Amino acid sequence: MTVAVAPAPRAARASAINGTLRHAGYVLAENPVTAFAFAVFLLFVLIGLLGPAIAPYDPLASDTAHALAAPSRAHWFGTDQLGRDILSRVIVATRLDLGMAFVAVALAFGVGTLLGLAAGYCGGWVDRVVGRSVDTIMAFPLFVLAMDIVYATAIINLPIYARLARAEANVRRNAGFVEAARLCGNGETRIVLTQILPNILPLMMVQVSLTLGYAILNAAGLSFIGLGVKPPTAEWGIMVAEGASNIISGEWWVALFPGLVLMAAVFCFNLMGDGLRDIVDPQRRT
Repeated sequence: MTVAVAPAPRAARASAINGTLRHAGYVLAENPVTAFAFAVFLLFVLIGLLGPAIAPYDPLASDTAHALAAPSRAHWFGTDQLGRDILSRVIVATRLDLGMAFVAVALAFGVGTLLGLAAGYCGGWVDRVVGRSVDTIMAFPLFVLAMDIVYATAIINLPIYARLARAEANVRRNAGFVEAARLCGNGETRIVLTQILPNILPLMMVQVSLTLGYAILNAAGLSFIGLGVKPPTAEWGIMVAEGASNIISGEWWVALFPGLVLMAAVFCFNLMGDGLRDIVDPQRRT
């Protein structure tokens, strides 16, 4: 007599991971635009991780003898008003800008999603408390919270995730698969985390990609007006602000190249939305 043996938990997890990776590969192969966006994203992450190791010059070193030098073979992006190599500063700034964006969005996504799930699934006084709290946060303008870029961006974006998660959880809390999980003896917390959350995750991932672009623009905008990162730290918004006054006198490269990199990062995150949705959506896996 042959006895069927259930797969070990470790083997089951490995199979699930392999299935997810195969599905991700299929999604990227079927959508060249999404594949391009992910490739650019990986490039930004690689540059951010390596940072100073690949910068051709010290981003803080001044060389007034070569101030405002046009792009050349020695300085591909030219130099700024202090003679600092713009390419080196752009490379080093990648880690700072992406880091601030990732931390801010992670905070907003984690806290906002949990609050929204609790409000949408539980309803009643929980829904009212979360709703009023979210409305209060939305009443504060960004610049009032600009004492810290990361926390300001996280707080401003938290209501977006809370409202989206609340709406989706409210629709699905009485769905058939939720009732089936409840009849199987699953607790309410387990149902929320294993049944409802995976089904709302695709929409949340689209919002994550959009919010990442917004977070980078937010950090750059606050630095541009002097409320964010302070000079001489290399940061895209600071570099654009420092180069804005040089455009009139003809030194266009000081602001152009940091601005182009900033635009490319935001554009990349916006393109990644649909791909992230397809990869994490359990209904699209075959």
